[in-house]
Amino acid sequence: MDYAELNLKENSPSVSEALAILDINFEIYKNSGVKVVKIIHGYGSHGVGGAICLELRRYLRQLKNQNKIKDYLYGDEWDISNEKCFQILTNLSAHYLDKDLNHKNPGITIVVL
Repeated sequence: MDYAELNLKENSPSVSEALAILDINFEIYKNSGVKVVKIIHGYGSHGVGGAICLELRRYLRQLKNQNKIKDYLYGDEWDISNEKCFQILTNLSAHYLDKDLNHKNPGITIVVL
């Protein structure tokens, strides 16, 4: 399996709990050969950016700068017409089954491990 989904909204964790869940699962996924993870984080109750979404994006920039992840895409970039998205998709087997592909969902982020 080269693709996984991680729901950070489940059980309504705090920001710090969500990031801890993320770290633990990234290690599990890397050890299992997962290449791409779709993170479901929501975007806030009014669509202006929830705390987990905002902190997750900051944290992913940090992880990329530290070479702990290869790349990431925000949900609105998870579209086949996006060049970076297309490159990710060509290397995956289960990607075309993702219901958020081409729907510009701000409540998700795609991470390339």
